[in-house]
Amino acid sequence: MSDMWHNCAHIMRPVYKLKLGAMLIGGALVLASCASTSNQSPANSSERTAAKITTNMRAGSEELNSTLAFWGEAYRKDPKQATTVLNYSAALRVNGQGAQAETILRRAVISDQKNSMIAAAYGKVLAENGKLNEAMAAIDAALDPGNPDWKLLSAKGAVLDQLGHGDAARASYQQALKISPNEPTVLNNLGLSYLLSGDVKKAESVLRKAIEDGIGNTRIRQNLALAMGLQGRYDDAIALARAELDPAQAERNIAYLQSMLGQG
Repeated sequence: MSDMWHNCAHIMRPVYKLKLGAMLIGGALVLASCASTSNQSPANSSERTAAKITTNMRAGSEELNSTLAFWGEAYRKDPKQATTVLNYSAALRVNGQGAQAETILRRAVISDQKNSMIAAAYGKVLAENGKLNEAMAAIDAALDPGNPDWKLLSAKGAVLDQLGHGDAARASYQQALKISPNEPTVLNNLGLSYLLSGDVKKAESVLRKAIEDGIGNTRIRQNLALAMGLQGRYDDAIALARAELDPAQAERNIAYLQSMLGQG
C-alpha cells in the first residue's frame, strides 16, 4: 500500500492490491454489525463481540485463547445459534484457523439460509481463504434483489474490490448506504476502495465521514491515518494513530501505519 505514497496507484496497483484487499475483507464484514449494538457481557453478546475479536485481539494471546475456549464450548452446546457461530468463527479467523471457520460458517449457511450476517461472514471467510468466486456466489445467492440487505451489499463490494472491479464495488457500497445511511463500516470499505483506485483525497473524505459520529472504531481510524500518511501528512497521521488509545494500542497503530507506508 505504500506504493500510493507517491500517488502512483494506477502503476503500482498489483503490488499493494492484496494487502489493501485484506483490510477490506478482514476488517469490515463482521464489524458491519456493531454500529448499533451496546456493550454486553460474553454470555449475552451479539455480533459486536465478533467485531471486538476481529479488531482488538492477536493470535496466540491469552485474551484470544480464552475467547476461543468460551465460544468453542458455546458452539459445542448449540452449533446452530447464530451469535455463537459468528463469534466463534471470528475468533478462529483471528487465530489463523480460516479453514475451520469456513467449515463452521458453511454449515450455518446451510441450516440458516435467511441470516444475512452469517451469509456475509461466510462470503468474507471464503474471500480471506482465496476463494473469491465462491465468495461472490455465496453472497449473490443470499441477496434478495427485492429486499437487499446492506451488510450483504457491503460484503459484495469488498469481494468485487478484491477481484479488481472497483467501479462495481463502489456502486455496491453506495447501494448499501442508501439502505443504511452513514453506516461507518460501509464508509470504511468505500474509503478503502478509493484508496485502491488511487483517489487518496476522496478516501480521506469518506473515512472522515465514517468517524464523524464517534462510532468509527480503531480499524477505521487506522485507515484514515493511512490515507493521511499517503498524502505526506505523516505527523498528522501519527497523531491520529495515537489519539484516544491506551499506549500499547497506540504503539501497535503506529507500527501498523509505519509498515503500510514503508513497504515501498
